[in-house]
Amino acid sequence: MKVLLNSSGFSYDVHSLVKAFYPEEDVSIADDAENYDISVLITDEKIVVGAPKLGFAGQREKCISVRERPAIKNDLKHTLYEVLSHVTKKSLPWGTMTGIRPVKVPMKMIREGASDQQIADYMKSVYLCSDEKISLATSVAHREHEVLKSLNKEGFSLYVGIPFCPTTCLYCSFTSYPIASWAGRVDEYLRALKREIDFFAEYYSGRCPDSVYIGGGTPTTLSAEQLNDLIGYIRGAFDCSLLREFTVEAGRPDSITGKKLETLRDSGVTRISINPQTMNDKTLKVIGRSHSTQDVYRAFESARSAGFTNINTDLILGLPGEDEEDVSNTFKKICDLNPDSITVHSMAIKRAANMHRYLEEHKDIKSINTPGIMDIADKSARSLGLIPYYLYRQKNMAGNFENVGYAREGCFGIYNIVIMEEVTDIAAAGAGTISKRVFSDGRIERCDNVKDVSLYIDRIDEMIDKKRKLFVHEKGN
Repeated sequence: MKVLLNSSGFSYDVHSLVKAFYPEEDVSIADDAENYDISVLITDEKIVVGAPKLGFAGQREKCISVRERPAIKNDLKHTLYEVLSHVTKKSLPWGTMTGIRPVKVPMKMIREGASDQQIADYMKSVYLCSDEKISLATSVAHREHEVLKSLNKEGFSLYVGIPFCPTTCLYCSFTSYPIASWAGRVDEYLRALKREIDFFAEYYSGRCPDSVYIGGGTPTTLSAEQLNDLIGYIRGAFDCSLLREFTVEAGRPDSITGKKLETLRDSGVTRISINPQTMNDKTLKVIGRSHSTQDVYRAFESARSAGFTNINTDLILGLPGEDEEDVSNTFKKICDLNPDSITVHSMAIKRAANMHRYLEEHKDIKSINTPGIMDIADKSARSLGLIPYYLYRQKNMAGNFENVGYAREGCFGIYNIVIMEEVTDIAAAGAGTISKRVFSDGRIERCDNVKDVSLYIDRIDEMIDKKRKLFVHEKGN
């Protein structure tokens, strides 16, 4: 699908909105496009949108009365949305909201003292959001706001990345490597990781983290002894007297053993995540997972027996070939397990993931998500007493929906909230991780590590030096 746009400064906004209406199309934007499907022209006086090849007769125009860029962008997206909605005969649940985290809008207004009605009026008029999504975003913002108020003012969060997995899943675009190929260098990686942890321990000396999150990859690909050593090292490096949450992604059920669970419990881990993604064995095979639904049941039973009272499970909507019946089957089985939180992901097909190529090669298999599928997830989570406490969106999500975390009161994932709202530092160690420093004026700067494990090990001094420049420079600002 070709789009003619005469102002490159709005390319991202136009591309995102067109892609939301036409997720299966390859959308290209140029200022000299020939045989274009959509034209978006901006002059000093007006915005003009046309779509002759899509059957839209005439043009839709919007006068430019305010010349500030945010106002022009909003008018542009409104006008384009009206045309695309007319042509496709559909509306988008989040309206024109692209490139912004949905909860940030109500969160900002809550802090400014706005009422829920004022928030709803604003989100509907500015972004054309549906009533359902406005209600969801606002309720999540209130819950996040209460959690953030309760955190230590001098706090921060520590993220430790373990980039190894039993196998690489079809949909994955994260930093992960098959553990079998790296077994001989895992200890070498952990030694480099500890050096980075030492830097953060020095910088944050005298300050206690609010949360520690060991993610990946699949951290439980490490042996019980390696997990015990790593967690002990973290606890020895930091003052954990005010620590609110210590999460380890147990992730893949085929990486979990009773001994590892006992090690996590005895090391003071308070929250784990067991992530089947689906409870349909046929789909598990398609996406490259070597566990079965029975393995998930066994993992949950072992975790409960080990004493864990805060277990999350990740599920994905929009996996290839799954329909409402498949999703209903997944949630029926998940409800039997009775987790303390469920994180529902809408499939986002990344070009870096094998899923993109798989769907290209299997045209008869679709990645779909519908309001009905989202409703199954929502009702199932709420039937367990779980309520939405955080959400975010990504580009190219199936159905143009969102990812939602549901949890019982007292089981909200603190790290998940902090990483979304970006109000405190994220000290991230490991290959492919990204650290964030939040300055007193609200400015945020990031520092990323190389993704390749070998390069991370070889260049650990460089990684630490980059962090030293970000965190130590202007310390106290």
